[in-house]
Amino acid sequence: MKKYIHINQHIIRRNKSNGYNEPVITVKTYKSNDYGHEVTVNGPCKIVYSPDKPLSCGARVWIETEASVTVENKSPAATKEVA
Repeated sequence: MKKYIHINQHIIRRNKSNGYNEPVITVKTYKSNDYGHEVTVNGPCKIVYSPDKPLSCGARVWIETEASVTVENKSPAATKEVA
């Protein structure tokens, strides 16, 4: 299953201005979005910059992979494997 990994700059700004610590890394698949503070890609991946054709969320730079991905969300502490 293809996964798209990107950084949510809106959450980075909100964290900075409000003192929050919400996860800013998003792992998207066709059926879910997972959010974390750390992501490990367990295989090959490709980094894409597409200013003229962003993802539906608006991301213009992202990582694509078919490999499994481990998402670590540190608030609350949880680890999720995305196959």
